[in-house]
Amino acid sequence: MIEDILIIIPAYNEEKSIENLLKELKKNFKNILVIDDGSTDKTKEIVQNEEVILISHKINKGKGEALKTGFKYAIEKNFPAVITMDGDGQHLPEEALKFVEKYKKNKKTGILIGKRDIFSRDMPLIRKITNISMSILISILSFQWIPDTQCGFRLIKTDVIKRIRLYTSHFETESEILIKACLKGIKIKSIPVTTVYREEKSKIKPLKDTIRFFKMLLIIFFTSFKKNEKRF
Repeated sequence: MIEDILIIIPAYNEEKSIENLLKELKKNFKNILVIDDGSTDKTKEIVQNEEVILISHKINKGKGEALKTGFKYAIEKNFPAVITMDGDGQHLPEEALKFVEKYKKNKKTGILIGKRDIFSRDMPLIRKITNISMSILISILSFQWIPDTQCGFRLIKTDVIKRIRLYTSHFETESEILIKACLKGIKIKSIPVTTVYREEKSKIKPLKDTIRFFKMLLIIFFTSFKKNEKRF
């Protein structure tokens, strides 16, 4: 049973998948935190029945805010690292062990990020295009190659989280983490993970989230040279 790594799962209306995900994770991980981000379905009730750690937002604040809530908890409880996973079943719970194994073997890497098979037939075409284009752009901005920057399946050392301040609140937060970590010289490595796509509808809003992404880039540009930034 792994006790020194906190699993963080942002969840918004995930009643169809969250129960099975938690049951499988509990086989190997003692500390699992679900941030219910203002769900209007039975997500919160299901999580409560699974007896894991639950923090609830009264309203939907966005995936980035849910992640920041989880990061704050991890720092307060002195976890050396966290694993972030989506609550919709796209990440296989048993593959979290891959991150743990790699983490214990390579202490110099600050972030381990999942690398899906972007050319898989299972991945929708629009996601392939988005993932490839965003990975190229963020890799250029980060000065190191990250094959799948849009994968939310990650292991992040809490020392890394302490060194960066996150301004964003939605899906762009995951990109903000990578870019800011790289600007501070933190090493990022990739781990192959299984591509899982079901019939679930993506929560990403193409136009709105694209605008948020470019706003995030402007924020990074104007704040990257500040010293002694607070975390959140």
